[in-house]
Amino acid sequence: MKKIGVLFGMENSFPGALVEHINARNVEGIQAEFVETSAVHLDKPAPYAVIVDRISHDIPFYRAYLKHAALNGTVIINNPFWWSADDKFFNYSLAEKLGVAVPPTVILPHKKHPEGTTERSMRNLEYPLNWDGVFEYVGEHGFMKPVDGGGWRDVYHIHNREEFFHAYDQSRDLCMLYQKAVDFNEYFRCYVVGQSKVHIMPYDPRRPHHERYIQNPPAYDPKLLARVEKDALALCRALGYDLNTVEFAVEDGIPYAIDFMNPAPDADLHSVGKANFEWIIREVADLAIAKAEHAPAAPTDLRWSTFLAGTSGAASKKTAAKKPAAKKKSAKPAEQAAADSVSSS
Repeated sequence: MKKIGVLFGMENSFPGALVEHINARNVEGIQAEFVETSAVHLDKPAPYAVIVDRISHDIPFYRAYLKHAALNGTVIINNPFWWSADDKFFNYSLAEKLGVAVPPTVILPHKKHPEGTTERSMRNLEYPLNWDGVFEYVGEHGFMKPVDGGGWRDVYHIHNREEFFHAYDQSRDLCMLYQKAVDFNEYFRCYVVGQSKVHIMPYDPRRPHHERYIQNPPAYDPKLLARVEKDALALCRALGYDLNTVEFAVEDGIPYAIDFMNPAPDADLHSVGKANFEWIIREVADLAIAKAEHAPAAPTDLRWSTFLAGTSGAASKKTAAKKPAAKKKSAKPAEQAAADSVSSS
């Protein structure tokens, strides 16, 4: 019997519904359950073919457990090695390389020295910082948020320099980024599952949390929706995420990728609504069952270069297109395959 485990924290509706839905399928040889673990022994692999991870970003013990499980052949949704390395500023850098629109963004040095460091630890940092250059590039209307964060924690809406420095003073030892605000007309939050399925949800981040998913939305330009889907897939394929949400703010018809590091995205029935909830349950169940049925005999290659090669390969492919045909053969097969998977989206 192959087991699909769901690892979760305080959320209620999604984990139970996912387990019930998978088991109701009555797929021969597959059973879903909540993950249960004690102290993790080095010589004991996890008893799961697949684990759907909803909480390890907040619990280091769970993250270490998942890495151990992955090394011993368990398929983890999402890859815990890459998730540990990812951050929002890298996401934006990646998007720019892929040709996905992103607003001007900078990362800022820590306001307070990280624990265990002093001003001598920061001797490579320019002082005083060129704040005029920051505002010239980003502007005075933007958002300040942690490079590695989520759930709208420590996010500040900035309207002028005074608000910027007030927010910066509150950021403690967090590494923050500052990003130009998009004056959006439309906003979409997209579930992306299995790097192939996209569910576009009209969304308004200005509303109270439980009212953000728009019911009965207006009709949208099909070309706009097609670009949103294309860009969402390109980002998740390059990042290697099997489950993610990607958010786009649309200004003057251009969808700007705002947030796409959500590998444990909100899937609560009471916030996303019944239709969206049923879609995500069905698609994640399909994904988990498929991975359980075709679980590799040996651990999957989880090296970071597997994903990063996709970006450099895509850039190389664009450059190679301008050269004689014979030059194209210089790309390594693995890099070319990764480039094709990105460019085909």
